[in-house]
Amino acid sequence: MAGSTRASASRSRRSAPRGTRGRSTAKRKFWDYPRSGYHGLHRWLPSWRFLLGSFLGFAFLVAGAIVAAYATIELPDPSEDISAQTTTVYYADGDVMGTYAVQKRELVKFADLPDYVGNAVVAAEDRTFWNNSGISVTGMARAFINNVRGGQKQGGSTLTQQYVERYYVNSTTTDYLGKAKEALLALKVNKQQEKPEILGNYLNTIYFGRDTYGIQAASQAYFGHDAKEMTVSEAAMIAAIIPAPNAWDPAVAPDKAEARWKIVVDRMLEDGWISQAQHDEAAFPKTVKYVRSTKYEGPQGHLLKMVEDEMASADRGINVSKEKLDRGGFKVYTTIQKPVQDELDASVAKLLKGELTDGQKPSKNMKVAVSSVDPATGGIVALYGGPDFLEDQVNRATYGDGVQAGSTFKPFTLVAALQQGIGLDTTYKGYSPMDVDGWDTSGGDDQVTNFDGESFGTIDLVDATAKSVNTVYAQLNLEVGAKETARVATEAGVTTPVDEYPSNVLGSTSVHPLDMANAYATFAAQGVRHDAHIVEKVLNPDGTTFFETDGNPDRVFDADVMADATYAMTQVVERGSGEPFIKPIGVPIAGKTGTSTGNLSAWFVGYTPTIATSVALSQVGSDGSSQVTITPVGPSPYGGELTQVTGASIPANLWATYMTPVLAMDQFAKVREFPERANVGEDTKPTGTPKPTQSPTNEPTTDPTQDPTEPSEARVPGRLVGRTQADAVAALLAVGLEPVIVSQPSDEVPAGRVISIDPRAGTALPVGSPVTLVISSGPEAPPDPEPTQTPDPKPTKDPGTDPTGKPDGGDG
Repeated sequence: MAGSTRASASRSRRSAPRGTRGRSTAKRKFWDYPRSGYHGLHRWLPSWRFLLGSFLGFAFLVAGAIVAAYATIELPDPSEDISAQTTTVYYADGDVMGTYAVQKRELVKFADLPDYVGNAVVAAEDRTFWNNSGISVTGMARAFINNVRGGQKQGGSTLTQQYVERYYVNSTTTDYLGKAKEALLALKVNKQQEKPEILGNYLNTIYFGRDTYGIQAASQAYFGHDAKEMTVSEAAMIAAIIPAPNAWDPAVAPDKAEARWKIVVDRMLEDGWISQAQHDEAAFPKTVKYVRSTKYEGPQGHLLKMVEDEMASADRGINVSKEKLDRGGFKVYTTIQKPVQDELDASVAKLLKGELTDGQKPSKNMKVAVSSVDPATGGIVALYGGPDFLEDQVNRATYGDGVQAGSTFKPFTLVAALQQGIGLDTTYKGYSPMDVDGWDTSGGDDQVTNFDGESFGTIDLVDATAKSVNTVYAQLNLEVGAKETARVATEAGVTTPVDEYPSNVLGSTSVHPLDMANAYATFAAQGVRHDAHIVEKVLNPDGTTFFETDGNPDRVFDADVMADATYAMTQVVERGSGEPFIKPIGVPIAGKTGTSTGNLSAWFVGYTPTIATSVALSQVGSDGSSQVTITPVGPSPYGGELTQVTGASIPANLWATYMTPVLAMDQFAKVREFPERANVGEDTKPTGTPKPTQSPTNEPTTDPTQDPTEPSEARVPGRLVGRTQADAVAALLAVGLEPVIVSQPSDEVPAGRVISIDPRAGTALPVGSPVTLVISSGPEAPPDPEPTQTPDPKPTKDPGTDPTGKPDGGDG
C-alpha cells in the first residue's frame, strides 16, 4: 500500500510542469501575467499560443476593417479639371491662333484609338493590367520593403491606382494611409468599370509633358497630328516617357527617351501586343519642335483678348465666360485672315522701324491702330491694336473713347445731305475764313477756316469732298442738321456717342478706329451695315454648332445715296489729299483723310467693294494717357520734310503699304469697280431712307385731322439758290409746292442752276401753291464748251512744290 502511494506521488511529480513542482496548483486568474508557475525570464515571455491568437485576432480585425471600408467607401466625383478641355481659336483659314485651357486637354474616345496605343501604355506602366484586380499586392509589398530599407521611394501602383490618383483624387499621394485609400478605390473602380473604360480615362487624364494632358493633346504636341494617327513607334515613345515626361522628352534627353522607347517596344512584342514584323519595322520617331505658349505675346494678344471679350458678350448672343472658355473644349473660328494679318503686322513693323519714313523712327509714344472689315459680313479681316499685349493691354483700335475723327466724319454729313435730296452738284462758297451763322451754338465765334487757310470759290460737293473744304461742309452741316450727321454716323456703325453740335462734321467726336472701318464698310456694302465681329463660328467639342453669325445685316442707307457718296470719296484719291500714296495702288478706292485740331490724331480710312480699312495715329504724353501732338518724322508726300502729321502723310503711306499686297489677293481682287454715280437729287430722291423733315413722296402732305378739302400749309425750302433745277424742283415737290420755271441769262450763275426763288425761303404757303424758280441759261455770250459749271476764280498752286508739305485745302 505504501509502495503504491510512493509510485503515485512520483508520477505526480513527473507530470507537473517544470518550474511548478512543489508549488500550489490553485485555479489561475483570468489575466495571468506575469505568468504564474514560472521563474525568471519565462514569467515575462508570452506563450506561442498567445502570440498566435493575438496575430490572428489582429488580422481578422484588419480584414474586417478593410471589408467595412471597401463596403462603405464611395467613388468621388471626377476632378473638375479632368473634364476640362482645351478651347482652340483658329484663324479664318484654319491655322491655330491660340488656345484657352486650365489644362491643355482634348478628350478622345478610347475606341477611336488603335489598340497598340493603349497597350503601349500597359506595357510601359502595368503589364498585368488586363488581368489584375486593380491593385498589386506584391508590388505594394516590394515598394514597402524598399521604402523601409531607405531606398528611393516607390509607390507600387498599378495603372488603375494611377488612374484613381489622377482622375478622382487629382493629387499625388505619398503617405501610407492615402495609398491604402487609393488601393480600395482602385479595387472598387476595377469592380465597377470595364478595363477599356479605365484605360481610356487614364489616357485622357495623365500628364504627358509639353504642357499637355491626355493622349490627344500629347500627340499634337509631340507629332503634330491626332492620337488616332499615331504609329506603333510613336505610341511606344509617348508611353515610355510617362514616368518623367519633362525630363525624358526627346528634345531634352534623346538618349534616355530612346532607351526607354526600346524597352517598351520589346515588351509590346513579348506580351503579344505587336507582331514581330511591327517590332522589326519600328524606328524611334521624330518629334515636332516644342513651341512654348506665348498666347498673349505680340500683336496677336490683342486679337485673343478680343475673342475672350466677344465670347463673353451677352449682346452678341454667345455669353461664354472666361472660365467656361478655359474648360469648354470649344473650337472658335475667327474672321481674321492670317495672310492679311501677316501683311498688316509686317507693314506696321516697317513703320515703327522707320522704313516708311526714310530711316527716321517715329516717337515711341506714337500709337498705331489699324482695322480691316469685310463689307459683306462685318467680319474683322485683320486688326492691329498695339505691338505687344503683354507690355500694353490697351487695344488702340477699340479702347475707351478712341481718338478724334477729324474730317473722316465729313462723309456722314454728305450722306445726310444726299438723303435730303441735296445732290453732289450743289454748290457753296468755299472761301476762308468764313463767318457761318449758327456755327458756334455757345454764342462765341462763328468763324470757320479751311486747313492751311486755303480759299476756294464756288464749288460743288464733289470738289469740297476731294479737297476736304471745311467752310463748305460747315454750311452743309448747318443745312442738314448736326443731329442728322450724328444719326448717319451711328447708323453706319459708330458706337461711341456722337456730338450733335455743328462742329461734329469736322470730327470733334472721338471714335474707335474699328468703328470707322465698319462705318466705311457700310458704304462699301451699298448701305447694308453689319456688326463688326471677330468670332464667326463656335463648335462644341462634339462638332455641333454652338454659335454662328452672319453679322446681322441691316440696310440703313439707300444704294443710290451710297453710290454718290462713294463717287465723291473716290475723288479724294483721284485728285485730293489721298492722291500721293493711295492713287498709285492702281485700283478704284474711295476714302477720306482726317486730321484733328493740333494734330492730335491723323487718319486715312479707305475702302473698295471688298474691304474697308482704317488707319489712325495718335500720340500719348509722358503720363502715358493724355493725347499730344504727333511728332512729325520723315518726308512729306509733297516734297521736303514733314512739318506736321496729317492724314495724307504717314497714315496714307501705311494704308498703301499694307493694302497694296492685300488688294492683289484673290478674295479682294474679285470685284474692283464701284456702282456708277446715281446723281441723287437731280432726277430722283432716295427711296428707302426718308428725310426726317420732308415727306418721302412727291405728293402733297396733309394733316389727317383736317378736312381733306381744306389746304394745309407748306414752307418754301431753304438753300435752293445755286442748286440745279432738278434739285430745286424735287425739293419743292417734296413739300407739296408747285415749281414754276423761268429762264434768265446770268454771267455769275452756271447754266441750269437757280438764280433766285419767289416767294423767298421759309415762306408759309398753302399746299399746291406755285413757287417761281429763276434758272440760269448761262451768259448771253456764246456758251462755254462746258457750261455745266463755271467756278469762281481761285488761286492755284502745285501741291507737289508746296513748301509746307500739305495738300490743297481741307485737312490734309
